[in-house]
Amino acid sequence: MKPFSLTILIILGFLTIGFTKDKPPVYRFDFGSGQIKKGWTQVTSTTLYSPERSFGIIPSGEMVSGKSGSKDPLTDDFLSSEKPFYFEVNLPEGHYLVNLTLGGSGDGSSTTVKAESRRLMLENVKTGSGETVQKTIVVDVRTPQINNNEQIKLKERELKYLNWDNKLTLEFNGEHPCVAAIEITRADELPTIFLAGNSTVTDQENEPWASWGQMFPRFLKPEIVVANYAESGESLLSFKGEKRLQKLLSQMKKGDYLFIEFAHNDQKPGGSHVDAFTTYKDELKFFIAEARKKGGKPVLVTSMHRRRFDDNGQIINTLENYPEAMRQTANEENVPVIDLNAMSKQFYEAMGPENSKKAFVHYPANTYPGQVKALADDTHFNPYGAYELAKYISESIRKNNPDLAKYLIDRLPIFDPAHPDSVNEFHWYESPSVSVLKPDGN
Repeated sequence: MKPFSLTILIILGFLTIGFTKDKPPVYRFDFGSGQIKKGWTQVTSTTLYSPERSFGIIPSGEMVSGKSGSKDPLTDDFLSSEKPFYFEVNLPEGHYLVNLTLGGSGDGSSTTVKAESRRLMLENVKTGSGETVQKTIVVDVRTPQINNNEQIKLKERELKYLNWDNKLTLEFNGEHPCVAAIEITRADELPTIFLAGNSTVTDQENEPWASWGQMFPRFLKPEIVVANYAESGESLLSFKGEKRLQKLLSQMKKGDYLFIEFAHNDQKPGGSHVDAFTTYKDELKFFIAEARKKGGKPVLVTSMHRRRFDDNGQIINTLENYPEAMRQTANEENVPVIDLNAMSKQFYEAMGPENSKKAFVHYPANTYPGQVKALADDTHFNPYGAYELAKYISESIRKNNPDLAKYLIDRLPIFDPAHPDSVNEFHWYESPSVSVLKPDGN
């Protein structure tokens, strides 16, 4: 070979290595104890997660490896359990496109998928005997770190939250969850909906608590990611002071969205208090301005009512002037507004004083382990109530925000808060993590 030709080959080789190095890695996992597809990593019933392994399952019951009869090594076997189980993999902060191959069991399967801190991603995906189906979700993985010197000031309870670790956590739940394969790729270019808010918005870590923010991803296509930065007990001022807004803005890119819902804690006396028509509006405008500096698109969400009825079965306004102040701010700043406050009044009154308890954390003693007293919380929602609020958020987007509506799932069910879904027909597959401790805020 001529020296010139050899030199060209060496240069091309280095270029190829460089391009390969810059290409984001793809993580591929083949579930089951049968054949292994070339280039994929096998996950069996004994592949338990450990930091040293950096991936693996966390079971809550006996894991079963089964055969599907398929000739494809990727779908010829699967893992399943009669109880929920988790799959975890260490990943750096970012957005990830997760392709799931579900099913394979001769008995059929029904799989509900949650991510991180109980974010509902897929609901009751059914397969027939030996059948597999591919589904795609997109998940935000993050850490508290902002830069080399700064990070979010997390509350002590948050240190154990799945939302804030260096892993992607997937929960497989349902009547008969079956997983045949998982493929994970980086997808930071996808548009993002950032959520800023309090306990009614956050990804609640434990049953039976829930928020609309953790149900919202279920109604979106895997073409946009939800990054829920909300946390229980937060107000506009504390969200700034704990550097949650700073972290959020550090991740925001042009064209992303920022949903802002605060009021419950902002109206209370103390260091986080702001007056409705003055400092509350000023702080909202600060959030709006900061998002716009990054090329983001702010959306205001009025806070839902607390569950408090008068003698005539009508909702009492305990949020005073804060929802109206937010509506005024939306008009003054030419920002879309989702009126969850007006919706919740219709929703609660349609259910009635007694039946509306079924949308909140109202449970008799001994419903959950360690629960010696009845739970009666008229601020925080259970999964049914949170699900209905998320449906309204999606319905409002469909009607009023065409720019964002294109990301809603096809065949999104129409939702009318005056005629909510029957609570008796709603089924939530509970996660193993349970706590009877009320979230911060009221």
